[in-house]
Formats: sequence, structure tokens, C-alpha cells
Amino acid sequence: MGSLALIPRFDFASDNTAGMAPEALDALIAANQGTASGYGSDDLSRQAADAVRAFLDADAEVRFVASGTAANAVALAMLCRPFEAVLAHEHAHVTVDETGAPTFFGGGSGIIPLPGPSAKIDPQALADHLNAPDSPHHQAPAALSLTNSTEYGTVYSAAETRALIDLAKAKGAGVHMDGARLANAVASGFDPKAIARLGVDVLVLGGTKAGMSPTEALVVFDRGLTRRLDARLKQAGQLPSKGRFYAAPWIGMLNSGAFVTRAAHANQMAQRLAALMPFRIVHPVQANGLFVEMSNTQHQALSAQGIQVYRVADGSVRFMCSWATTPEAVDGLGGMLRGVV
Repeated sequence: MGSLALIPRFDFASDNTAGMAPEALDALIAANQGTASGYGSDDLSRQAADAVRAFLDADAEVRFVASGTAANAVALAMLCRPFEAVLAHEHAHVTVDETGAPTFFGGGSGIIPLPGPSAKIDPQALADHLNAPDSPHHQAPAALSLTNSTEYGTVYSAAETRALIDLAKAKGAGVHMDGARLANAVASGFDPKAIARLGVDVLVLGGTKAGMSPTEALVVFDRGLTRRLDARLKQAGQLPSKGRFYAAPWIGMLNSGAFVTRAAHANQMAQRLAALMPFRIVHPVQANGLFVEMSNTQHQALSAQGIQVYRVADGSVRFMCSWATTPEAVDGLGGMLRGVV
């Protein structure tokens, strides 16, 4: 009899790979009772929207959609016309990981990639592009996209965020925030109640990576952008008929506080792994991810032991922790990593 095949492990590949947190699952099961009106017009969708507004301490239009990529693309299409461009970090998700969705949804709008350490936009680079003269031969910037926490697991402070937003607003640019991992940024100390006051026009608040079923909250602070919003979402395939099932997990996670406490656990597991990590960590560990220098041979050796992790845009190898990551799993991985070294 041949040897048993090694079962791949994806628990450190992404925070997408974990199941639902109990608070989200319980709320989803509770939503599965009886009937409700469709397309987000039900009571649970209204309750969830209220919970989001309370979490952010801001008035806003809130919709629940299935895809972070679509939410980002729809948000940027609100802020940027087809002959204009979005300013974003060169390694941001909207720049390198969304298969041109922002350009597609924006009818041809472009993305101008900006440099900056650990996926934080360099203020001078932003200012240089904002201050460049308009030309009929190039797409001028009309929007700024920020990500918190960033693609490399760092967290913008409120002061850092304000400095970038103030530059954009001074030139009349709108501001989008990709908050796919905002829960982890909040658990690291970022104040969600500051977002609207800082001048963000549209926020994508991430639920999927925070321990929910696939659901993202599209939060529009600038109500001048909301005309025919539901028609825009319908055209984009993001107005689900059974909207209550996208909304309900938010009620469970926000009303219980689990949205932040579960993210805090993920951050703590990342710190635990950092303490065990034998490879050089190349970005500050401020949220739930670690990024390390690792040769291809070492990466392959780790894969041969069943641990699936990915090499990302800057060449580092990423390890992600989730709400479901256990100390035992972290300690076991630490032992494997020492063996690979």
C-alpha cells in the first residue's frame, strides 16, 4: 500500500481560508427563519446598516455586497470618471490584484501607482502627482485610494491618514479606503470613528477576512454620490436578492464586539509567530500578517511539508493569521520553520 498523500494546510495562506466566527454564524442561522423582502430592503439589512453607522459614529449610506473587489471597483467608479485616474500604492490590492476591475467598472479610468515603504503611500510622491499640470494626453488624478491595514500588514495612524487625505482634498480629489482588514487596524489602535471626520468619501468595510461569510459593507459618507446607488450595484451584480444573508453576520459581529476582539486575536497570533520566526521579517508586524525573506528552495521545502503560503509583490513570503488561528498551530509552524532554515 502506498503512503498517504500529504494534506495541504492553508491556515496561514490567508485569513480568507478560515470558516465563520461563531458570532457571525449564529446570526446567519437566526436570519434563516421565515421570509423577508429582498434586495436589502429587509429589517435585518436595516439593523446591520445601523450597526455599521454606530461602529463608525457617522451618517452614511450602507450596502452589503459579496465581493471586496467589486465593492472597491464600484466605490472608485463613484469618484473617478473614465478619463481620470486613481492614485494608489503600487502594491495595493486595487493596483495589482483585481484584474483591472477598477478600470472596467470605471469605464476606462486608470490607476497611477505610487511608491512608499511597507505599502504606505509616500506623501511627497502623492503631492508630486496631485500638483502635476493637467494634460489631454494623460489621465489626471481624481481620487486617492488608501488601504488600512495595508497590503504588508502595517497600519496607518490617523495623523498619517489625515496628511494624505488633506493633500488629496486640497486638489479636489475624492478619497476611498479599502478596509478589507480594517478590523485588524482597529484592533491595532486605529480609531474607526475618525474615518468620516478625516474626509474619506467611500469606505469598503471588510467582513469576509474578519470572520464572516463572504460579505463586505460599502459605506458611502458623501451622500452626493448615492444617487441611483442601487441601480449601480444591480448592474455590477452586487445587489443580492437575499440581502439579509449578507447583512446578518454584521449584526452578530458588531453588536457583540467580536468584529474587533476576533481581529485582536489574529493580531496576537501574528505577534506570537513573529517571536518564533527564524526568517528575517521585512515589514513591521502591526496587524495579522508577517512578511519574510525566504529563498525559493526554503519556500518549496515548506510546501513539501504541506504548508501553503504565497510569495507576494515585493518578493517576500506572507504568513497570515485569522480569528481561528490557535497558539498550538502557531507553535507547530514555528517548529517547521526552524527545520526549514
